[in-house]
Amino acid sequence: VTTIVAEQEEWPATLSVIGTMAAVQGVTVSADLSGMVERILFESGQAVRAGQVLAVLDTRQERAQLAAIEAQRDLARVTFDRMQGLVNEKVISRAEFDRATADVNQTDARVEEIRAVIERKTIRAPFSGILGIRQVNLGQYLAGGDPLVTLQSLNPIYVNFGVPQQSAGQMVVGRTVRITTDDVGGVESFGRITAIDSLVDETTR
Repeated sequence: VTTIVAEQEEWPATLSVIGTMAAVQGVTVSADLSGMVERILFESGQAVRAGQVLAVLDTRQERAQLAAIEAQRDLARVTFDRMQGLVNEKVISRAEFDRATADVNQTDARVEEIRAVIERKTIRAPFSGILGIRQVNLGQYLAGGDPLVTLQSLNPIYVNFGVPQQSAGQMVVGRTVRITTDDVGGVESFGRITAIDSLVDETTR
């Protein structure tokens, strides 16, 4: 005969659900402007930092335009300085001086515009993370929007999961959850609920 003493215990209520892991940030890094790939400065699967240069497009044409516009700007500034002295002595009209002022402002704006185009042809990582498979080759022509590589930030990582309607009340922001996955040998991780969706899935409740 086997006997056992009956005693009161607390038995935790658990709810098992299937979730999907999602990176906290994930994008496909693309070319902002069209151009020929001049340099590739990353490898597939590499960890990168925010702002790190990934690729550089050919900017020879823009640099030639920049040199020409900078020469025009220097001439416009010299003319402006000369005009400023003349207008103070009332040798020239105010309209001529205003025209020289406008020329200086216009060439300055044009220089900044071309510099911005050159900068946009240097493709950088928008945030720190892990790169995927490289999708471009050296010398390849890229149109605006063509993908270079995927970038995922895996720390922290989110797990999205749904619960039945009758269990929704148990989901509270800050509550601890335990996550297991067979993909990494059944390693257990712990996290907490950070957000609850404001909508109910009408198909599954």
